Amino acid sequence: MALRLGTVELGRRPVIVAAGGANEVDALAGAEGADVVELRADLFDDPTPEAVTAALERLRRAGRPIILTARAASEGGGPMPDERRAAIYEAGLPLVDAIDVEIASTALAASLIPRAKTVGRLVLLSTHEFTTTPAAGELLARADRALAAGADVAKIATHAATLAELRTLIDVTRGAAPRPIVTLAMGPMGPLSRFVLSAAGSLLTYASVGDPTAPGQMPVAELAVLVRRLFPT
Repeated sequence: MALRLGTVELGRRPVIVAAGGANEVDALAGAEGADVVELRADLFDDPTPEAVTAALERLRRAGRPIILTARAASEGGGPMPDERRAAIYEAGLPLVDAIDVEIASTALAASLIPRAKTVGRLVLLSTHEFTTTPAAGELLARADRALAAGADVAKIATHAATLAELRTLIDVTRGAAPRPIVTLAMGPMGPLSRFVLSAAGSLLTYASVGDPTAPGQMPVAELAVLVRRLFPT
């Protein structure tokens, strides 16, 4: 059976995810060229379950599948206690198609994964390195942990400043196959990674609709044109 994120089938071509926080909700709703939108709850000034669900309802009316992420501060998110993150995920589950939680947030992931699976939501378990690209073996081990913990998709994002580091991410992407994986480079190799890693088998590629949510993101309109040119259906 094909893996799906809401109405979007994964694996036919790179799926473009437009990402943003509270200030980008309207831009996300109208993000032409995006297949999926990601709401970053940790980027709200006051990330309450009520504020996040109101934004999700706005995005749901726009019709694109939604990923909900409340990123831990330790992996690039805004400051928020795990209890608040858990409450946001619980409130948002009925309105989204997928959730993204860090592999390292073991207790939170363990409580959320069964609930998400019960209501048919896709689960991404992710890991982020903002200063370097670890060795391929270490990154593959993290992907193994994510999938063993119940993830539908393992997601790995690292800082890549050189072609050698980008090559490591290519090796990880190909080494994980045929298991579902998303790989991304942040930093200087970020723009190139959106195409090279997609060609290697990364299922999702992320873009911005305002301020980038990670170093190396491209604007969604620019990315969409290139993806559709390089990966025709």
